[in-house]
Amino acid sequence: MEEKSASKARKEELFSNRKHAAYRMTAEEKAESDKFAKEYTGFLNASKTEREACINAENILKENGFVPFEIGMELHAGDKVYRCNRGKAIIAAVIGTEPITAGVRICAAHIDSPRLDLKQNPLYESSELALFKTHYYGGIKKYQWGAIPLALHGVVVKADGTSVTVNIGEDESDPVFCVTDLLPHLAAEQMKRPAGSIIKGEELNILVGSMPFNDDEESEAVKLNILHILNEKYGIVEDDFLSAELEAVPAFRACDVGLDRSMIGGYGHDDRVCAYPALRAIIDCEKPSHTAVVVLADKEETGSDGNTGLCSSYLPYFIDDLAECFGAKGRHVLSASQCLSADVNAAFDPTFPDVMESKNCAYLNKGVCVTKFTGARGKSGTSDASAEFTGTVHRLLDSKNVVWQTGELGKVDAGGGGTVAAYIANLDVDTIDVGVPVLCMHAPFEIVAKLDVYMTYRAFSAFVE
Repeated sequence: MEEKSASKARKEELFSNRKHAAYRMTAEEKAESDKFAKEYTGFLNASKTEREACINAENILKENGFVPFEIGMELHAGDKVYRCNRGKAIIAAVIGTEPITAGVRICAAHIDSPRLDLKQNPLYESSELALFKTHYYGGIKKYQWGAIPLALHGVVVKADGTSVTVNIGEDESDPVFCVTDLLPHLAAEQMKRPAGSIIKGEELNILVGSMPFNDDEESEAVKLNILHILNEKYGIVEDDFLSAELEAVPAFRACDVGLDRSMIGGYGHDDRVCAYPALRAIIDCEKPSHTAVVVLADKEETGSDGNTGLCSSYLPYFIDDLAECFGAKGRHVLSASQCLSADVNAAFDPTFPDVMESKNCAYLNKGVCVTKFTGARGKSGTSDASAEFTGTVHRLLDSKNVVWQTGELGKVDAGGGGTVAAYIANLDVDTIDVGVPVLCMHAPFEIVAKLDVYMTYRAFSAFVE
């Protein structure tokens, strides 16, 4: 018995033992987790597009003392500044007590999510039904977007240069929209298609109306009626679609999942479930040692290209301008900096275990997930954080009693994915992925655990303090 007890003690000393977060949290921490989850759910419901997330983030920053950054402004420890990029991405910073040349601490998340974008000439009539043509954005299972209620969000820039904001389908009194699908009785040929083509890209047409403008026999009277309604409400004409960004997103709201209410289900967890904790972390950061920077980016789901994505130069330009306020060079600041690429990872799903390697994947309720590398198969497209920086994050999270785990995005040859980590690492910044495990990722309804969301906030707060 003594030998067994000695073995048990030695095992507890040497083995990794990443338990369910509930076993490692106090009652007070669990209560804080529930409170944080409620606040996050409110943000998620109000931020279904990158534009809305940017607007809401800017309002929260202003309410908490952040001011627009101006080139050459005088800055001191504790000062809070931000810069909005074209209304679709935003950077915020809190000036630290250490010299800027000691580097900054960056949390980088993205606020775009997979969706259906309207084409530039979207509206047409067929068989006395009016529909919108779409082009899907990001990696989706197209069949998941059929026969669910959709809302229409975005902006239309009219020919005279004025713009109008569109948001239809969120209020209880609003109509919603839908991509139609075949009934099972008539879908025999459809069901022979590969899963990726059960609904094809050009079949993701959104039903928007069925009533004619009036009782005359004018051609395309249903289309005319839709344009009449839009003109009455927004003052737009058909040509204004050419300069519009209109996005169809799920119309349902985020909500608690499970009889125990331990999870949150909703649209857009990837990656607003990391963006909101990062935003809250910098808001709660008063006077950090190193200057803290949070960047909420656009375009990640399509490769981060474009002037609001992190393949562009707006992050290094901001660091350049910030460094210049202290008489330093941006490249020297970046070389001394560290970054948490705040993005989600796939959670283990016991219904589909074969795509995961159980010892190296993330689980719901085991805390924030640290992902040393992403990429596909032979780590293609990843930055692969160094052992030294991974060790730094390891020690930091343990010292702050943050519940955390590690995970890869599936088995080695099963797939993989990417984040913004590589683009920031390419700026000579030590970078690693840290984020929330997600079930049903990229589906219209994704699921996260409340405890993991809270621990992600705790991790980001520890990093930027």
